[in-house]
Amino acid sequence: MALGSEPPQLLRQRLSYKGRKFNFEVNRLRLPNKSEGEWECVRHPGGALAVPVTPDGKLVLTRQYRFTVQGRLLEFPAGTLEVGEAPAGTIGREIQEEVGYRAGQWKKLGEFFLAPGYSDEIIYAFLATDLELLENPPKQDDDEDIETVLMTSKEVEQAIYSGDLTDAKSICSFMLAKPFLS
Repeated sequence: MALGSEPPQLLRQRLSYKGRKFNFEVNRLRLPNKSEGEWECVRHPGGALAVPVTPDGKLVLTRQYRFTVQGRLLEFPAGTLEVGEAPAGTIGREIQEEVGYRAGQWKKLGEFFLAPGYSDEIIYAFLATDLELLENPPKQDDDEDIETVLMTSKEVEQAIYSGDLTDAKSICSFMLAKPFLS
C-alpha cells in the first residue's frame, strides 16, 4: 500500500486552549508508515469576506489595527462566523458594521483555507455590489479600530505589488473578484 493512501490514526487529542474565536488542540497521530508524532491545530469556525464595489466602481476596504502584527493592515471587510450562522449572513452583517454599507447583490467568489499547515479556518469570499451607504450604520465592535478606504481596482492591485496590502485573504479574494471588476 502506498504511503498516503490511508489516513493517519488519531491516538490522542488534547484541547490546550479554548478561546472566544478559536480553540488550540494537540493531536498524537500514527501515520500509515507507523511513525508517530504530535501535530498542533488551531480550530476556527471560519470567516466570510466581501469585496464590496460601490456604484461608481470603487472597492471598499478597511485599514484596521491588528494586534498580532502590531500595526494597521489594509483589508477587505471580513468577520468570523458565529455558531449556526451562514457565511452570507456573517458578511452581510460585517460590511454594515465595518464600513457602513448594505449590498443589494451578492456573488459567491469561492472558498479557501487560510493556513492549512496549522489551522482548519476556511474563508468564504463574496463580491458585494449594488451598495447603499447606510444613514445610521451599526456601531463597530468595541475591540475594533477600523477606517474605511475607497480604492480603484488598479490602486488595489498596485497596493498588493508594492507591499501596502499584505493580508492573504484580501489578496486571494481580490484575485477571485478581478474577472468581475471593470
